[in-house]
Amino acid sequence: MNTDLLCNDKHSKLNPTQVAEIFHPTTEDDVISAIQQAAANDQAVSICGARHAMGGQQFGNDTLLLNLSRLTQLDPIDLDHGLVEVGAGLMWLELIEGLHVQQEGHEIVWSIRQKQTGADDLTLGGSLAANIHGRGLKLRPIIDDVEAFTLIDGEGIRYRCNREENEELFRLAIGGYGCFGVITSVQLRLIPRQKMERLVEITTMDHVMPALEERIAEGCLFGDFQFAIDETSSDFLNRGVLSCYKPVDPSRVMPKSRNELGKQDWVELIDLAHSDREKVFKVYSEFYLSTHKSLYWSDTHQLSVYLEDYHSKLDHDCGTHVPASEMITELYLPREHLSSFMKDAAILLKDGSVPVIYGTVRLIEKDEESVLAWARESYACVIFNLHTEHDEKGIVRSSAAFCALIDLALNYGGSYYLTYHRWARRDQIEQAHPRFPEFLKKKEQYDPNHRFQSEWWKHHRDLFEKS
Repeated sequence: MNTDLLCNDKHSKLNPTQVAEIFHPTTEDDVISAIQQAAANDQAVSICGARHAMGGQQFGNDTLLLNLSRLTQLDPIDLDHGLVEVGAGLMWLELIEGLHVQQEGHEIVWSIRQKQTGADDLTLGGSLAANIHGRGLKLRPIIDDVEAFTLIDGEGIRYRCNREENEELFRLAIGGYGCFGVITSVQLRLIPRQKMERLVEITTMDHVMPALEERIAEGCLFGDFQFAIDETSSDFLNRGVLSCYKPVDPSRVMPKSRNELGKQDWVELIDLAHSDREKVFKVYSEFYLSTHKSLYWSDTHQLSVYLEDYHSKLDHDCGTHVPASEMITELYLPREHLSSFMKDAAILLKDGSVPVIYGTVRLIEKDEESVLAWARESYACVIFNLHTEHDEKGIVRSSAAFCALIDLALNYGGSYYLTYHRWARRDQIEQAHPRFPEFLKKKEQYDPNHRFQSEWWKHHRDLFEKS
């Protein structure tokens, strides 16, 4: 086995896949040539960027892997319309910094509306492929922020996709996990960056929705609720830190420095989340309360520290014989059922056999555009990071927990996000994503030669082909 060609995702490390070759295109023409050559050789192609998705979307066994991380163009901003064309391999921090450089000295600075949280080194192309969202209180998924994109199909043909031109491809490829072609560049809608005040309070799950509705009425644009993860406490999945961000007068002076969590602080918090889940909430909540009414920019407050390969050190320090990582699931609930769902989830996870390492609640507005829309309603989003040991028993425990959580969400009329694992049953997929059979049929229509393949697509194709 050529270990240089053994690929895996960065976070869960549960998707080892042997590809045939890795190619790093630097231009759109490189992508077209590579696909045309693959078509001539009847070779399948897979597509990756920063490799954070955990469901096997980036890799296919024995494929030509196109790593798009060098497609990093950043065109001049259209200052009249608040638009910018960027390469699909550009990462969010590079984008934000590049936008700032272009507008140095400007009174109005155009910047991003939203990005996913948890990490900054995700590419724009990957964000579109998963139709990501952030902490916006009144925002739809990122499809709403996209004006257009360029896509290369399985024959190497270039398409410009927007809401008028190649409209169906536009709606399929955003949230399409690379099944329909290679997105090489994105025209992103921007908004003027604003000064914002962070408002922090400690509350409980039954008050989260009323509190968020009150904050929205006050004008807050971003927010989330980080809940307690100590399964031995009555506060488990109930008490938490609600942080919201409200625009303030532009004349307010931004601080030269503020109290922020640095890399080492996050190392210590992650260690505590594994070793002392009661203390980690105390430390985290005290820090956030200390930042009440601090000022932030609307774009850079969305940036996040990501600790690369942190679990290897944890495993070593703990002397574990079984490597582990955190697996994520994201569940969607009608907002009126959030508190009841979380009470049921607390019962399900109370025994601690699959420890909760991190959890948060956010909001999402209904996505009426993408074919494989996960935000089929205006939901409350619940994210769980579950500690998963990488042996057979550990995988069985985590997959059973995730399936049980999905069942809970479905019982309340909710859904789940497809990005993070492939453990859902077919009946769960059909109930949560009723357009999935249509999605697979469209894949056959637009990519009849199956040029674009991944372990994620093959899994779902095979699952739905079974009687």
